[in-house]
Amino acid sequence: MNILIVGMGYVGVTTGLILAELGWKVTGFDTNEAKLNRLAVGTLPFYEPGLDVLLEEHSRAGSISFTSDFETALREHPIIFLCVGTPSRPDGSADLQFIRQAAEQIGSLMTEYKLVVIKSTVPVGTNEQVVRWIGEAQREPVSFDVISNPEFLREGSALHDALHPDRVVIGSTNKQATAIITALYKDMTCPLIVTKPQTAEMIKYAANAFLATKISFINELSRLCDRLGVSVTDVAHGMGTDPRIGPHFLRAGIGFGGSCFPKDIQALLYTAKEHGSEMTLLNSVVAVNQTQISYAVHNWERTFGSFRNKTVALLGLSFKPETDDQRESPALSVLKHLMEEKAIVRVHDPVSKLPADMASDRVRQFETLEDTVAACDAVILCTEWKQYTTADWGLLKESMRQHYFLDGRNALDGKRMSSLGFSYRCLGNP
Repeated sequence: MNILIVGMGYVGVTTGLILAELGWKVTGFDTNEAKLNRLAVGTLPFYEPGLDVLLEEHSRAGSISFTSDFETALREHPIIFLCVGTPSRPDGSADLQFIRQAAEQIGSLMTEYKLVVIKSTVPVGTNEQVVRWIGEAQREPVSFDVISNPEFLREGSALHDALHPDRVVIGSTNKQATAIITALYKDMTCPLIVTKPQTAEMIKYAANAFLATKISFINELSRLCDRLGVSVTDVAHGMGTDPRIGPHFLRAGIGFGGSCFPKDIQALLYTAKEHGSEMTLLNSVVAVNQTQISYAVHNWERTFGSFRNKTVALLGLSFKPETDDQRESPALSVLKHLMEEKAIVRVHDPVSKLPADMASDRVRQFETLEDTVAACDAVILCTEWKQYTTADWGLLKESMRQHYFLDGRNALDGKRMSSLGFSYRCLGNP
């Protein structure tokens, strides 16, 4: 089966490469010629471990190619995956303009049966809208089906997640369409969940909202642990051994970010409001996340004092390790606070670059960890890259002016750091 991927962003490129790895012939479409040219020579437009190797392999084998000619691509491919962006509007709702554009293009150009697969994260009811948009754009009646197949990729481990998924969700009411998409995933050993499209759309939002809830819960609990002199890390370990709870997403820190959790929660809250349903718990999840950074900074200031005119090493710009994605990154919020406090900030990240509008004579990015921490008064860990958690901090400490280590991810062993001579402070571990 020939598969067309519409949208060569993170989801589109990853989806296309995984389908190629599963044995299908894939064509990626995008209107951005520069992006297509980079992909054609094996260069990813983002950082994701392992995908660059897959891109090179399948480009060389001819199992994936790229085009900006939508009309020809549509004619040659019976299956179309919609992987375009659905950014947030100011009111929190998902902007479906790119989904609609793709649907109307498909409708106006198709001359034979097409199976349209919505991979983008979309609000409940979008499947029905896509059906309507395609139908209204048709010049003459041509049969088609639209199914929902949400992605559950984690940035930084997308390759593993896609090849070894926990589940594949298919939202469809048509047996023929379901059979076709099921065949695409025939080599997957995970559960295959077939349900109606609205349920499939809700599953994606509900999963992300629940994971974000776990993060905000442990972050809020860390504040109480600070007051009570209790270790939130030990509490999380004790909780996580309960199989009903599980150990994941229970490490206290400066909050969640990224392209999914904040956007998807806002979209779900908007949907709830639109249908007259109050999601009190989810509103609290957002409130905790929005205040966790200010809590952490004030907590650190009780140990370190004012950041004004102090030299601070900020480690990590991406919202999580193994990605260069800075969208909604808590690290940038910490950096903005340091800039407002007139600190001198030395920044490091293994792959992510300092935004141009944040660089100045007081904020600079350095290539090496050693250069970053040299002559600093404090280190603030914002992203738990392995490079930081395994570093020789005993050696790095020797080049620092003062020895404060402010761990925004509870990623290091506080007792060990203290034994090395650091004044170590994290969250919820007095």
